[in-house]
Amino acid sequence: MSSPVRQRRERERANVRARIAAVALAILESEGAGALTVRRVAAEVEYTPPIVYQHFDGKDGLLLVLVEHGYQQLHLDMSAAVSGPGEGLLAGAEAYLRYAGAHPHLYQAMNNTLLDGEARKRAAMPVIELTYAALTGWSAAHSVELDPEEACEIVWGTLHGMASLGHLGTIGPDRAVHLGVAALDAILRGWLTRA
Repeated sequence: MSSPVRQRRERERANVRARIAAVALAILESEGAGALTVRRVAAEVEYTPPIVYQHFDGKDGLLLVLVEHGYQQLHLDMSAAVSGPGEGLLAGAEAYLRYAGAHPHLYQAMNNTLLDGEARKRAAMPVIELTYAALTGWSAAHSVELDPEEACEIVWGTLHGMASLGHLGTIGPDRAVHLGVAALDAILRGWLTRA
């Protein structure tokens, strides 16, 4: 059993880590990954850079925590939207695109090469599994044979492409939502016709 002093120190350490992560997220969300530095975060939380390094493995460690947070939030949004086969997929796609539009800098960090590909994939796994399950459910409900992994990559690529166009200002975030959902609807109809 931990002593009260040890428990207090663990709480304080967790609070400092959470505060550092919150400040890093605020910088990333408002200014993008280029503005996120250990020195900047340390200055914002009024600590020295070595304190940040005690809690995170530098900028990459901070980014990984933020990317994991982003995927957790995206998973929650998509889970709330996915209600059943077909409509659930479209609602999940809309939630995905709305999240990307609302958090463009975080979304970009979640999907670029700033972090190792395997680390990003591990962080994204709950969203991948949710999409996989929704596609498998849709496939079974409509008696459509799909390779779920390939179907998941097609859906992910389509939505990511639309979200990226929305972020770049090419079509804007609202149009990205509309076009992304329409594209997924067309893909689903195509798979139904093919079956």
